[in-house]
Amino acid sequence: MNQSVLPEWKASWIWGSGEPSPRNEWRCFRRVFTSGSSVRSAKLRISADSRYVLYIDGKLLGRGPVRSWPSAWAYDEYEISHLLEAGKETVIAVLVMHYGISTFQYIRGRGGLLVQLDMQNADSGFASGGSNPIDWSIVSDASWKTAIHQGHDPNSSRISCQIAFTEIMDAGKWDGRWVTAAYDDSGWEQASVIGPVGVKPWTELVPRDIPYLTEEPVYPSRVESLHGVKPPAWSAVIDLYGMMSPDSGYHANNIAFCGYLATRMMLEESAPFTIGIPDSGRIAPVIRIDGHQYESEDYTGEEPERYLNVFLEAGEHFLLLDVTGVSHGHGFHIGFDCEVPFQLQAIDVTEAKALATGVSSGEESEASAVEAAGSAAQPYPPEFSLVGPFDAVAIIDHQPTRPLNREHPAYQAIRHAASASGLQPFEAWIRSVDAPFINRNDVFAACVWKKAETVQQMPASLQHAVTAGPDAAVLPVLQGMDTEIVIDFGRELSGYISFELDAASGTVIDLYGFEFMKDGWRQHTYQLDNTLRYRCREGRQVYTSLIRRGLRYLALTARGASRPVRLFEVKMIQSNFPVANIGSFRSSDAMLNEIWRISRDTTRLCMEDTFVDCPAYEQAYWVGDARNEALVGYYAFGAKEIVERCLKLVPGSDFQTPLYADQVPSGWNSVIPNWTFFWVTACLEYYQYAGRDSFLKEIWPHVKRTMEQYLKHIDDKGLFAFDGWNLLDWAPFEQPNEGVVAPQNMFLYRTLNHAAEIGTIAGDQESSERFREEAAKLKTSINAHLWDESRQAYADCIRRDGSFSETLSAQTQVAAHLCDVAEGERLEKLKSYILDPPQSFVKIGSPFMSFFYYEALARMGRLDVMVNDMRESYGIMIENGATACWEMYPWSGYFKDPRILTRSHCHAWSAGPAYFLGAHILGVQGASPGWSKVKVAPQPCGLKRASGSVPLPDGGRIDVSWRVEGKDQLLLTIAAPSQVEIEIVAPESYKLKVEYGN
Repeated sequence: MNQSVLPEWKASWIWGSGEPSPRNEWRCFRRVFTSGSSVRSAKLRISADSRYVLYIDGKLLGRGPVRSWPSAWAYDEYEISHLLEAGKETVIAVLVMHYGISTFQYIRGRGGLLVQLDMQNADSGFASGGSNPIDWSIVSDASWKTAIHQGHDPNSSRISCQIAFTEIMDAGKWDGRWVTAAYDDSGWEQASVIGPVGVKPWTELVPRDIPYLTEEPVYPSRVESLHGVKPPAWSAVIDLYGMMSPDSGYHANNIAFCGYLATRMMLEESAPFTIGIPDSGRIAPVIRIDGHQYESEDYTGEEPERYLNVFLEAGEHFLLLDVTGVSHGHGFHIGFDCEVPFQLQAIDVTEAKALATGVSSGEESEASAVEAAGSAAQPYPPEFSLVGPFDAVAIIDHQPTRPLNREHPAYQAIRHAASASGLQPFEAWIRSVDAPFINRNDVFAACVWKKAETVQQMPASLQHAVTAGPDAAVLPVLQGMDTEIVIDFGRELSGYISFELDAASGTVIDLYGFEFMKDGWRQHTYQLDNTLRYRCREGRQVYTSLIRRGLRYLALTARGASRPVRLFEVKMIQSNFPVANIGSFRSSDAMLNEIWRISRDTTRLCMEDTFVDCPAYEQAYWVGDARNEALVGYYAFGAKEIVERCLKLVPGSDFQTPLYADQVPSGWNSVIPNWTFFWVTACLEYYQYAGRDSFLKEIWPHVKRTMEQYLKHIDDKGLFAFDGWNLLDWAPFEQPNEGVVAPQNMFLYRTLNHAAEIGTIAGDQESSERFREEAAKLKTSINAHLWDESRQAYADCIRRDGSFSETLSAQTQVAAHLCDVAEGERLEKLKSYILDPPQSFVKIGSPFMSFFYYEALARMGRLDVMVNDMRESYGIMIENGATACWEMYPWSGYFKDPRILTRSHCHAWSAGPAYFLGAHILGVQGASPGWSKVKVAPQPCGLKRASGSVPLPDGGRIDVSWRVEGKDQLLLTIAAPSQVEIEIVAPESYKLKVEYGN
C-alpha cells in the first residue's frame, strides 16, 4: 500500500494514435533512461486504463490498478531503487490492456497510461524540514515510445459477460525482448499526450488501499489422460451483443434484440452436413435451411450443446438463423462440419469479392485450425451477414422497460426467405459480420465439439510435464489428429497459466480450463470461454498468460504440429489477496476438519482486489455475497483491509442508482435489494470487528441515503414492494421480480434496525429514531399481511393479483426467525419448521442460504443441528472430490443432468463453515467493538475435542482447545494476548475446567 509522502504529479496521461477507446487493444510503452549516480530512493507511481503489467529491465514488477470507479481511479506505487544501477541504461516497459467495453469490474473510459518515477540520489542531503528532496523524475509524456502488441489478436472473443476477452497470442509476430533496455524501438511511434492528472474520465486519482496480490508458482498433480482429437472443420464466436447494440460497449446491461444471421453454404459434392452450436450464449436460435425450419426434435446433443445433422446436395444452400433473444454479452459459438469441401459466404459479399473462404474436410481441417491462429492479420472474407437489428432494448432490472418489438414487417417477412436472393428487398438491413465481432479462433468449440476422439496409451514420461524438473514430456504427433492431454492441478486455483515448451513454428497450443471431471466426463464451462490459444515460434519458449483464470483441470491440445512438442513444464502462478493462515480448526471429526479447510481455501481463492464470487465464471464483487465472506475472512485470516475496501466501493454506484448496485464497480446497472441490505449489516459488523467508529461516521451518509430510497418503495399496505431482481437463493421458491417478496421485507426490517445502530454511533439520533419507527411499522405489516393463517406459515410472496405464493419455503421461515419478525405462537411454529422442515417446503438450494439457516440455528442454541447439516450438505462435496465449496447444492433444481452437481465449484458465498466452526464450536466471539473483550463459549455438539485459532483484528490471535472428559466435564485451554479481556461461558450441562496458556 502507499504510505509515502510524494511530490505533486508532473506526469501526463498518454496513449498512441488511433481510437481513444479501442476494443481489446494491447499497447506497449517504453522509456529508457540512465541513472547518473547511485540512487537512494526511487518511487514509481503508475496507473492505466484498463489494466497494466509493469516491467523494469525485463523483470515483471506488478499488475494493476485495482478495480475502481472512474471518478476515483486507483494508482499504484513501487520502490525500485534496488533495480537501478548507476551509469546503466534502464527501461520502464508497460503493457496496457485496454478493454474498450464495460464489464462487471470495469466501466469503459478510454485508453491511457500514467507513470511518474521520482528519484533521490544517494549523495543528496535532506532539505530543511526533514523531507527528502527529489533530484530528478521520469514522467509519462510525449518522449515515451509506444506500439500495438502485434502478437495479440484483438478479435478474440469475450470470456464471459462478466469478464473481458480471451487470449490469442502469436509468438512469431512479437519480440518478447521489448521489455529490455537493449531492444530497438526506433520503429515505434511517439506517445500522444491526453492531458494532466485530473483529465476526464479519471477526474480523481486515489492511492491503492490494499496490499499487492501474491504470485506463487503451483505445479499440477498429474497428467490425467492422453487423447487424439479432431475439431470440426470450421467454427467461430460471434459477438451478437456488440453488433446488435452499438452502444453496448458503454454498459454491461442485458440487451433484447431482434434479428438474423445468414450465410451461403456451398458444397462441391452432396454430403451429410452438421451445424453445431456448442454454446449459444443464452440465445435460442431458430435454424432454417433453404426456407425449411428445423424444430427442437431435429437436433442432437445434450443441452446447451445443439447439433443439426442434415444431408445437403451439391451447390449453394441458404442458412438463416433467427437469433432474436436476450444477451448479456456471452459469445455465440457456431461451427460446421462436413467430409467434403465447403465454403461459407456472407450474403452481402459479391462473387467477385468472395475469395476462397472455404474450409475443407479431412486432413485440411487441421491446417485451417492452425491458420486461424493468425487470423488477426489475414484478410478473411466475411462468412456471415447480420440482418437487422429490427429492434434492440437495453434492460435495467429495476427500471421500466418497453417490450421488444418483434412485429417489424421486414423481420416478419425475412423468415419466409428460401434463398439469398430472397433478402434483396432488405438490403438496407444487411451488413457483414466482420472484425472485431467474429473470432475465428474458437478454442472452446474445438475443445468441446470433437468430431473424433481416441484414447492413447499414456507413457510414464508424460508426467514430466507437471514436475519441476529439467526433463520434458513429449507430446506425440498423431496421424490425422491433434494431441490432447488433460492436466489435474489437484485443487482449485486462480491466477495465470505459465508453460515452457519446444515446438515447431506454427504449432498451435490450445488451453482450456475447467473445474470438474469424473470418470472421464467433463463438466464444460458453458457461458465461460476459459481458453487460451498460443501459436508457437520455432524452438524453446516460455509464455505466461496475462489473463486471470480459475480452474482445476487444464486441457492442453497441440494442433498442426510438424514434430513432437516437448513440454517442459506447466504451472499456475497462483494470485490472491495476501493473507496468512492465522485461523485454524481441528476436531475429533475428520469430515468437519475437511469442511473447514475447503471453506478457508475457497475464501482465499475468492480474495482478489475485492472479494469475488468465484475465480472462474465471473470474478465479480457481489455486494451481498461479501457480507458472509467478510465474516469468514475475519475468522480464517483476520482480513480487514479488503473488507473496508469492498464496503467503501458500494456507494460509488450512486450515479447508477441510489439503491446501490448489486455488483461494483460494474457496467451492469442491477439491483438486488437484499444485497444492499446485507451491505448495511456488513458495515455494522466491520465496526464490531475492527472497532473503527470513524469508518461508521464516514459510511453513515451513504447508509442513510440508500435506506431513505428504499423506504420510498413501501406500498399502501406498509410492505416493501419492488420490481427488480428479488433474489435470495438458487431454489424454486417464489421470489418474483415484481411485487412483495417476504424475505426481502424481513431483511429490510432487520436492516433498518442495523442502520439505526450505525446512525446512533455516527451521532445522528434523529435519523436513527426514524429508521427504528419505520422498522416497527414494517414488522407490523409483515405480520398482518404475509402470514398465511390457513397454512400456518409465512408466504414467500404476495403476487400481483393479491394472492399468496403457492410455495412455502424454508428460506422465508429462516428469514422470519433470523430477523426477529415472529413472536409468540408464530415464533414457536417457526422453530419447529426450522428444526424439522415439512416435506412440502422448498428446500434450501445453496450454501449461501445455509449461512442464514446456521445463524438462525445458532440463535436457537441448536448447533447440533447445524453440525449435522454441515456433514450432510458439505459432505457430498467432499465425497465428490471437492477442494473448494460449491455455489449450489445438487438438489437446487437448476440442472437436469444429474452429473452436474453445481455450476461454480469454487464459490466464496458458500464458505460459511470456516466462520461458524470458529465462532460457535470453538466458541470465540467478539464481545466489544475491536474485540478488546472476547467471549469464549465452546459447544461440543457430540465432538470429543476441538482446537484452533481465531485472529484478532489488530494482530495476534486467540488459541482455544477443549476436550470432553467423562460425561459432563469439559477441559478448556485458552491462550490470548494479555490486553484482551476473556469472558468464558460454559456449555449447557457441562462442568468447565479452564487452563490459560501464554
